[in-house]
Amino acid sequence: MKDGFSKLSKEEKLKQVVRLFDNPPQVLEEFKSYWHSDAATQKRFDEFSENTITNFYLPFGIIPNVLINNKNYMVPVVIEESSVVAAASKAAKFWSDKGGFKARVIDTQKIGQVHFIWLGEKQKLVDCFVSLHSELMINTAHLTANMQKRGGGIISIELVDMTVYESGYYQIKACFETCDSMGANFVNSCMEEMAIILTNWVENQSAFTEEEREVQIVMSILSNYTPDCLVQAWVECDVKDMHAAAKGLSADDFVCRFEKAVRIAQIDTHRATTHNKGIYNGVDAVVLATGNDFRAVEAAGHTYASRSGKYASLSEVQIKDDKFVFSLTIPLALGVVGGLTNLHPLVRRGLEMLGNPDARELMMIAATIGLANNFAALQSLTTTGIQKGHMKMHLLNILNHFEATQDEKNRAVEHFKNQKVSFSSVRDFLLAMRENVIPNS
Repeated sequence: MKDGFSKLSKEEKLKQVVRLFDNPPQVLEEFKSYWHSDAATQKRFDEFSENTITNFYLPFGIIPNVLINNKNYMVPVVIEESSVVAAASKAAKFWSDKGGFKARVIDTQKIGQVHFIWLGEKQKLVDCFVSLHSELMINTAHLTANMQKRGGGIISIELVDMTVYESGYYQIKACFETCDSMGANFVNSCMEEMAIILTNWVENQSAFTEEEREVQIVMSILSNYTPDCLVQAWVECDVKDMHAAAKGLSADDFVCRFEKAVRIAQIDTHRATTHNKGIYNGVDAVVLATGNDFRAVEAAGHTYASRSGKYASLSEVQIKDDKFVFSLTIPLALGVVGGLTNLHPLVRRGLEMLGNPDARELMMIAATIGLANNFAALQSLTTTGIQKGHMKMHLLNILNHFEATQDEKNRAVEHFKNQKVSFSSVRDFLLAMRENVIPNS
């Protein structure tokens, strides 16, 4: 391939790429088959990213009847794992007659930082910070005016001394309220402006020596760790009402096992990683369906899970006075305006499906689906085991791998209703059926 790939037309890019394959004409048609039939819509998809040659499809599904704060939702999710949708749906149904899910937003602050090196006398910088603070607020007003009209803007600005870790290293740390937008571009613009203001301010400080009137801006950017942008979701009921989830155990025994499972995820990092991954199965699926940044959401969540100095469970259980309470608290910076929310047609429909929620309501919905998936996974793990249900949901994927016909799929689904599903057992069943060892009923 030659330099300048990004300057090629889409067709030219495709022709370059398919040369990597043994059958270029077939691969070319395969890539093109995933283009949207409407040229304008396809052009919009192409402009979402860079060097696009086709679309990559993921299933857009629904988790029905999710009761949150006495409001019923049909929740859109984008995920390729069928068992995640099935598990959350099952959990939603289980809790629907027990008051449903409850949720609350604890706070919605985001953080931006200017990282800089200044080698002067520290106390001088500390003593002059009131003056710098005023300059920063006044000279970013043109950027924050519209956000302030919506009830947001800069909440606070502080000087952070990091010199114990790196000589001369300081931060300007600003906290923001970004209302219904996730706010990344807004925060980044403010921080870059603050870096310019800081540089000019340092250069003009008469109290500083000539050497102290120099500052090195290392970088200016938001932080995706948002420990003050928190949402909590929970479910609760009498312990005796957990009998329907116990699958052969007593309600007391089930609740005891469930509590131990969460406790293990709080103690053991290996288990905590898988435990929290299960939470993000649900959270990410909602985040994707609503056009938000799942990478930022996960990064913040996993950092928050390590806030004690050890990576641990994001959910917890409390059992007191015969009451079972299962809760999840996570940082979740989401938006319902900006980004893809007004551009991607399915994102727009997904938000409409939810009743066009504001950012705070969307935070509660996403956290709830994370809790629902966590509950369903722990219920299976502490009773029948996770693989039985998971592999049954995975059956069609295995059948497609073996290129099963529709008749073979129908017969396999019927056969495995009461049989253990595994890759090898499905393979053996298909081989036997194709060799007429298994008669067609």
